[in-house]
Amino acid sequence: MTDLAARRAAFRRLHASGCFVMPNPWDIGTTRYLGAMGFPALATTSSGFAFTRALPDTDWAVPVDAMLAHIAEIVAATDLPVNADFESGYAHDPEGVARNVAACVATGVAGLSIEDATGDPARPLYDIAEGTERIRAARAAIDAAGADVMLTGRAECYLTGHAEPLPEAIRRLQAYAEAGADVVFAPGPKRREEIRTLVEALAPVPVNILMSTNPGLKVADLEALGVRRISVGSSLARAAWTGFIRAAKRIHDEGSFGGFDGSVSFSEINGFFRQDLKDRDEDRDPA
Repeated sequence: MTDLAARRAAFRRLHASGCFVMPNPWDIGTTRYLGAMGFPALATTSSGFAFTRALPDTDWAVPVDAMLAHIAEIVAATDLPVNADFESGYAHDPEGVARNVAACVATGVAGLSIEDATGDPARPLYDIAEGTERIRAARAAIDAAGADVMLTGRAECYLTGHAEPLPEAIRRLQAYAEAGADVVFAPGPKRREEIRTLVEALAPVPVNILMSTNPGLKVADLEALGVRRISVGSSLARAAWTGFIRAAKRIHDEGSFGGFDGSVSFSEINGFFRQDLKDRDEDRDPA
């Protein structure tokens, strides 16, 4: 396996220029497959993992210990840098965020993100001072660990229904960058104008953009807008769920197996993992 320090250094270099896609696997199999495709980095998805546990992606329904174990499993399954979707740090107070971030760093991640959503419908976002203190605490925990782990500050203005999501996200992300975030991320913008405004307002800090739907933009378009990093969140997991649900409904509702039409063959998937296992065995025993 690639040395963690080398992975972390490679991850930081990816943010220096250009634009890269960091897709989100949700288990070991999808991690191995995406890694073999040639992506330069991967990221966990809190929702993708939650769905495998029959849990919603809300209010830390997945306990922090279970999430840490999952993140460690993904890190161990690949030689690529892994960025952890660490929700809002699984704590409200900065001290709790720092403690959990230290545990996340210990899994071997190359990066992690901290959101500013509270999970409370009555007060969906931490106020900006609280959000900044939480980012500052996360930064201090990473620095104390002596690890070159990139910190992403997330503003959840779009996802929590803020009345003016773009200007508020910019205001928050500027504060988070000043507090020590290496990367900034506001899930939600899909229009060119919004994305351009966000990137220009945060420059030169790298901006992550979420592509959870198909708004007609391609990687080259986002790169031209100045986006440094692209993630897809739960989208690949939802694509898999979509195929599963549609096929199951056709069996139940129509007595039809037509939902299997166009599926990837057993031999293709099995053949990939057969070769992948052989490659791993050779890596462990080069003689």
